[in-house]
Amino acid sequence: MTAQGAAPSDLVLARMMALHPKIIDLTLDRVWRLLSALDHPERTLPPAIHLAGTNGKGSTLAFLRAGIEGAGQTAHAYTSPHLARFHERVRVAGELISEPELAAVLDECEAANGGEPITYFEITTCAALLAFSRVPADWTLLETGLGGRLDATNVIDSPALTVITPVSMDHEQYLGDTLGRIAFEKAGILKRGSPCILGPQPKEALEVIEAQAACVGAPLHVHGQHWHVREERGRMVFEDEKGLLDLPLPVLPGAHQLANAGAAVAALRHLGLGEAACEAAVTRAEWPARFQRLRRGPLAEAAPEVELWLDGGHNPAAGAALAAHLAVLPRRPTHLICGMLSTKDATGFLAPLAEVADSLIAVPIPGEAAALDPDTLAGTAERAGHITRTAESPAEALAGIALQTPEARVLICGSLYLAGQILRENG
Repeated sequence: MTAQGAAPSDLVLARMMALHPKIIDLTLDRVWRLLSALDHPERTLPPAIHLAGTNGKGSTLAFLRAGIEGAGQTAHAYTSPHLARFHERVRVAGELISEPELAAVLDECEAANGGEPITYFEITTCAALLAFSRVPADWTLLETGLGGRLDATNVIDSPALTVITPVSMDHEQYLGDTLGRIAFEKAGILKRGSPCILGPQPKEALEVIEAQAACVGAPLHVHGQHWHVREERGRMVFEDEKGLLDLPLPVLPGAHQLANAGAAVAALRHLGLGEAACEAAVTRAEWPARFQRLRRGPLAEAAPEVELWLDGGHNPAAGAALAAHLAVLPRRPTHLICGMLSTKDATGFLAPLAEVADSLIAVPIPGEAAALDPDTLAGTAERAGHITRTAESPAEALAGIALQTPEARVLICGSLYLAGQILRENG
């Protein structure tokens, strides 16, 4: 640690934030320039599995990693964003990257970049690829950050496999204002000869992805055509051309996780990993802030009788998935503590939740310039059908709920940035 209390990697990351005037600027030119200066680490990675999609790609990656490790193999994994610490984004052969290793590859990338403009996500992606290239593993799991076609992770010429999870409306300012345009960007990860596991898709998205797959020559394995998954008598039943698997329900809660787990199982089967890997995928996966039960830490301990949950979903599809899951839980008074960014479709996220929540308390997200102020968010929620009020913090909101309805169910939701704050503050 430095004298100021920050880790060396924190100081480098802070400098990297200033290398480009924009947080997001979709192009691959700067990434290719830096990778060339680093002697192309992306060309020496273990076989890559590249994931894109609007919702579920992180959960699907978590299922995949659990399955690979359940088969006795190892995987590098790159995900974003992080919740509590940057190190969460980079798993080297299954382990979170160490502070010395992270600081070293960041320093190397900063030096190789030579002060040229490059976004934070681009240069840190290059650092992750550099770290992966130096440690043996059986697989490399890469989650796109935004879109696919121009995402910084889209530098693998011939991935062993690609996966596209459900596509829905999100990030319209960068990816396009129709489902077809967004699907086209996601389909940019398809490569000639590299098979793709395709999760459930709206018709418009499916047509675009199928057309792009035909154009580039990428074989598709499509949900509902080549593989199927369903819940039956409290079990997960998966079917493909290789036969039927009877598995436990996914450990990550929510009906939407059935499709994510199914995509992971389809991928594992395609890679030739056996039933033990498929069972490990659905029983051992861990993915924070995806309908995560909070049982310890100051927040949970301050309201011990409250059933407290945390989720980072923030778009209309995530709102619908959360509402569907809350609707099937045993009935309790249900309250939302919500913070959101102004760049998200708050009405689309909140509208389905109005059917299952007794009230919504809008809170700020400190440190986030794009966060909606609580009064604005409460007004949007009220127009979406919620009974609302505001609070200065999640802790204040929770204390008020616990005082009035100690047996309540409380879901903290609306933003991964809010979820990260909660996890940091509550260990």
